[in-house]
This record gives sequence, structure tokens and C-alpha cells, in this order.
Amino acid sequence: MSDRGNFSSRIGFILAAAGSAVGLGNIWRFPYLAGTNGGAGFLFIYLLCILALCVPVMIGEIAIGRNAGSDAFGSYKKLGGGKWGYLGLYGILAGIIILSYYNVVAGWAFGYFIEISFGNLLENQDFGQFFGAYVNDIGPIFLFSLGFMVITAVIVSQGIAKGIEAANKIMMPGLYIILIALIIYGLTLNNAMAGVKFYLVPQLENITSRTIFYALCQAFFSLSLGMGCLITYGSYVTKDQNIVKSATIISVADTSVAFLAGLLVFPLVFSLGAEPGQGPKLIFVILTQAFATMGPIVGRVVGGSFFLLICFAALTSTISLLEVPAAFFVDTKKLPRKAVVWGLSGLIFVIGLPSMFSQGIVPMLNHLPVHNSPDFLSFVADLCDIMLISGGCLMCFFIRNKWKIDNLNKELAIGNPGYLNSALQAYVNFSISWICPVILSILSTLVIIDKFFGLEWLF
Repeated sequence: MSDRGNFSSRIGFILAAAGSAVGLGNIWRFPYLAGTNGGAGFLFIYLLCILALCVPVMIGEIAIGRNAGSDAFGSYKKLGGGKWGYLGLYGILAGIIILSYYNVVAGWAFGYFIEISFGNLLENQDFGQFFGAYVNDIGPIFLFSLGFMVITAVIVSQGIAKGIEAANKIMMPGLYIILIALIIYGLTLNNAMAGVKFYLVPQLENITSRTIFYALCQAFFSLSLGMGCLITYGSYVTKDQNIVKSATIISVADTSVAFLAGLLVFPLVFSLGAEPGQGPKLIFVILTQAFATMGPIVGRVVGGSFFLLICFAALTSTISLLEVPAAFFVDTKKLPRKAVVWGLSGLIFVIGLPSMFSQGIVPMLNHLPVHNSPDFLSFVADLCDIMLISGGCLMCFFIRNKWKIDNLNKELAIGNPGYLNSALQAYVNFSISWICPVILSILSTLVIIDKFFGLEWLF
């Protein structure tokens, strides 16, 4: 028997959707890209991308879900008929693949939280060597990733209001509290202002066409678009809610976390005198080294709090990633939620094992003949990037050519009577009909080229 449920409040939906958007990429990828691609200039371009592309796509996805009242597959099939349901399955598949590798990285962060808070990790002399050995030690990685998946499943199995909504009402405020507290501490460190200057002062000479490309990609990836999550969450939204206002608040919440993360990361990095452009290594090696210099007690508290922050950010995302396929089986197949959630959790964990083993445990998975994907985990992540952008692009085509803009407008006017015939309506209509399909089509092509062949010849 189907067990759908609904969000019990508007704030519950906003926190859950914002939690879905906030993830690991907000904490390290956004600051890294901003710092190495023009600083404040990158931030400005990123915000323009959010407004021009991401907010309209988010509005469209939520509207589709609420109007159809079903998961991604059921929504596309109900509103488009025929084979349009396969577009929903495409998004569901993307969510499954993302969760399979995302849970592995979340397991690393969960393990670091345990090792720093209750273990002896900060006593190491070479944190780069420790991280390399850590991701190659199958025992702890397997257990921590399994533990993270179990926590995710426990929350999702409780349903929408008692599980997903309740968890996000705790974790999202907690995430902000930890983040702001760490920023305040970080700004007191020696040379912290150099990190702030690096992050916020415009570096116009570093703004290139590649900066725009990265800003577009980061803006789209950051908001959980194109994988059916917001369609699924939208199906749990009541008719009295203002979708446009909610989407705007969600975008602001996600962007604020990314922005604040930069104010945390760069002061810590510069206090150590380290190089900021180091990707994932920034978290697990450089920042861990910074925590070790703070002393045994302060380092344990600050470092443990930081990785708890990472775990919160990861968990709010893994919850939504698991809910997407779970909703499909609950809505379409009418299966009981708890059985579906635990069955999917086990299956997705198994699917993620090659990503887990690709950091050196299985050598053949660590050396792939792909331009920007040196290992299997990176390859899967790159594949998902392509699926998300193309999924968002196809959604715009669906609204414009199948469901029709007029039906979108009618749905958005529910709970927002002033929307019809407003300047905002004209903007959303034009963006979804023309701006988003054109730019996302070009972006999809460029991402495919960049991931598998490189864009050095173009930029």
C-alpha cells in the first residue's frame, strides 16, 4: 500500500529542499573554484547563473511535482503521457548513481569526524600519506560508508514529516550554527585576513571564458537540479504554498552556505600558509593539518566540529538522493516504504563498491583511460554531472513543448495570485522557454567534451 505523506509545513519543505542542495560541493568545491577563478568576479557570475538559469529550472521542477502529485517517473508520465515517463526514470537513475559514490565520500568524512573527535588522527606527521592509506584501508572505509548509508536509510524510512522533514529541521540550523561559529574562530587566526582577501577581492585578470564555464556548472550542480529530487519533494508540497518564493529562499540558503564556506576555508588555509587550489585534498589533508597546529584540545574540537559540519551537509543530500528512487517504488509500484528504503539502500551500497575500491584497493579501477577521470569514482562523478545538466535541459523542453507554459503558469499562480501577468511570470516563461534550453544544451556539450577530452583547446 502506498505511503506518501506530505511536508507538514512550508519551512519543513524549504529546509528539506535546501538540505538537498547543500552538500560536499558547497564546502570545498565552491570556495576552491571561486578562489582560483577571479574571486569576487566568480561570485558575481555565479549569482547571475543562479538567477538566470537555476531558479527558473527549480521552479519548473517543483511545479511539475506538485501538479502531478507523484514521483519523477509518475509526474512526467501523468503530465506528458506515453514515453515521457522515461525522462523521470533518467533522473531517478542519476540519483541512484550519484548516491552510490557520494556515500563513499560521505563515509570518508564520517570516518574523519570519528578519528579526529575520538581517535589519534591529529597526531600524524604526514596527513597526505595518512589520507592515501586511509582510503586504501577497506575495513574502516567499508564500515563508515555502511554506517552512513544506514543512518540515511533510518531517516528516509520514517517518511516525509517524521523522517526527512524532522531531520532537516535539526541538521540545517545545526549546519549554520557550526559554520558561523567556525568562521568566527577562523578569523582570529594569524594571516586569516589574507585568506579573506584572496576569496573576496576581485581578481579581474583571472576571469576568463573558463571562469564563466565553471560558474555555470557549479550553479547548476549546487542546487540538486535535473535528477528528479525537487520534482519528488514538490509532490509533497501542499497547494497553499508559494512555489516561486520557496524556490528563491532555497536558492539563497544554498548560496549562503557556499559563500560562508569560503569565509571558513580560506582563512584556515592561509593561516597554515598552504596553497588553496587543491580540490578534495583541501579538506582531508590541508585543513586537517591546520587543525593539528591548533593543539590537542582546540584542534580536536574545531576539527571534529568541521567534519560534523561536512557530515550534516552530506547527510541532508544523501537523504534526498535516496528518497528519489524510493518515491518511485512507493508511488508507482505501491510498495511499503520501509521495505523499499532498506532494499534500495543495500543495492545502492553494493553499486558503490567499485567507487570505494577505486582509490587503490583494486588497481584496475584506479587508472582509467579517460581525460579527466583518473579513477572509477571520478568517472562516475563526471557521468552524473552530464546526466544532471542534460536532465535539466530536457525538463525545460518538456515544459515548453509538452506540458506547456500556460499550465506551468496556472500551477505557479496557486498560492500566489499576483503571479499571473507579472514581470516575474514573463521572466520565468522566457527563461524556461529559451534561455535555459539554449544555454544548457551548449553546457551539456561542453561538459561532455571537458570530462572526456578536455577543453584546453577551446579555452
